Amino acid sequence: MTTTNRPIRRALVSVFHKEGIEVLAKAFIEAGTEVVSTGSTAHRLAELGVPVIEVSEVTGFPESLDGRVKTLDPHIHAGILADMTNPDHAAQLEQLGIKPFDLVVVNLYPFADTVRSGADEAATIEKIDIGGPSMVRGAAKNNATVAIVTDPADYALVAARVADGTGFSLEERRWLAAKAFAHTAAYDATINEWTAKHWPKPASVDTAQADDVTPVDEAKFPATFTRTWDRAHVLRYGENPHQQAALYLDPLNQHGFAHAEQLGGKPMSYNNYVDADAAWRAVWDFAPQIAVAVVKHNNPCGLAVGGTVAEAHRKAHACDPMSAYGGVIAANSTVTLEMAEGVRPIFTEVIVAPDYEPEALELLQTKKKNLRILKVTEPPKAKTQFRAIDGGLLVQSTDLIDATGDDPNAWKLVSGEPADAETLKDLEFAWRAVRCVKSNAILLAHDSATVGIGMGQVNRVDSCNLAVERANTLADGADRATGSVAASDAFFPFADGAEILINAGVKAIVQPGGSIRDEEVFEAARKAGVTMYVTGTRHFFH
Repeated sequence: MTTTNRPIRRALVSVFHKEGIEVLAKAFIEAGTEVVSTGSTAHRLAELGVPVIEVSEVTGFPESLDGRVKTLDPHIHAGILADMTNPDHAAQLEQLGIKPFDLVVVNLYPFADTVRSGADEAATIEKIDIGGPSMVRGAAKNNATVAIVTDPADYALVAARVADGTGFSLEERRWLAAKAFAHTAAYDATINEWTAKHWPKPASVDTAQADDVTPVDEAKFPATFTRTWDRAHVLRYGENPHQQAALYLDPLNQHGFAHAEQLGGKPMSYNNYVDADAAWRAVWDFAPQIAVAVVKHNNPCGLAVGGTVAEAHRKAHACDPMSAYGGVIAANSTVTLEMAEGVRPIFTEVIVAPDYEPEALELLQTKKKNLRILKVTEPPKAKTQFRAIDGGLLVQSTDLIDATGDDPNAWKLVSGEPADAETLKDLEFAWRAVRCVKSNAILLAHDSATVGIGMGQVNRVDSCNLAVERANTLADGADRATGSVAASDAFFPFADGAEILINAGVKAIVQPGGSIRDEEVFEAARKAGVTMYVTGTRHFFH
């Protein structure tokens, strides 16, 4: 039976991260493997007792340019790229006096680590590896006869194959090569992400565009969208038990929600991440005010601003206590013992905050052992959103409360008397809060807290009815719609939706405007003496 295994007699080792190479060194020594290595890697292997051959001995040329040039030499790359199953390649190596490699072990300069450290541009550029990726790609291409290893998790496997003399089969070498190509692709994608941000297209090379072509911001929407994420861990399942899922992390962002520190409770699920991220974004729409959101199925069932975090939580929970069961709580302020005591009797899946008072954390950890307690030290910073569709990817700038129409000073009064200070404060709260509600969205608010939310309906009339119904049926019979204010995430296409709110006792409405029937809507408000503002900005959330 013909075997495709190739024993490992000669290896090239050049790694920035030295952790774990002890296991390789031991195998090399015992098997008598010839080892060629570079700089600090050679020094470390020699310390471990490996009789190392320095790269400069092979190339006949010293490492130069502060280490920028070490392995970029035909004596190295011919040894990597020679397909020893090809007689012509083998003959050429012999004529050139170059020995082939059976194994290449490489890991790259820590570019992402350097960026995250806050290093300056010069230091960052020095951590763009050149020789390393060249060796990796060469060995991966030549998997016919060379095994390429970039993952330290594979060192034990390599050591075993070196020690027993079997080496790797072609199938195994191809698997290693695929991992290597993924490694260099991710590395280059990370560099591309950084350069796109720091080295934008200068005005001096702008080209003229046809009048009917939409201008493109190349920094936000490059011709080829290249990004990379690193798998952090596999989740138990996805949105449903029959779906598989995993969490991936942005290598250039160590502080986003995905990097939350878990201080207690069961492991996070896919749905936990989705809901908690939505709640986390929602509360930061109100900073620097103290805000708390209660989210269920990616929609708020309560959102409020308070003088203290405990007050904000009480007000948010009171909006819809029924839906809060099994929900997610987010706060943009340190969770106090008082708030923790308020959370204690409520079945909650996740709580996320920038910090916790020691007494509050102890209470939550000891009295709610299954509660997932997350600490995220920084507010959301993502400026770009992604959504996969079949065969493609949609990319857009993140919807933030930063449009011209988000400023109440830019609102246009189209009906009724100008709102007094208290009413205007509630209108501004409602307008900010409706941003995080799934469309079609109608939100009723009072005293800087939601009292009724209609979300995710296929028409605005249903959303209006739902908001009023929730306001008046979830508070022990109290009529919370009367005297409240309302926000609509998009215009009213007809007067009927606004009339539902007006008939329920809403005293003021803020909405984008822009319908061809705006005047009908405005007239309905005028007839009832209800204050109405238009913003000229909408906040759809699909």
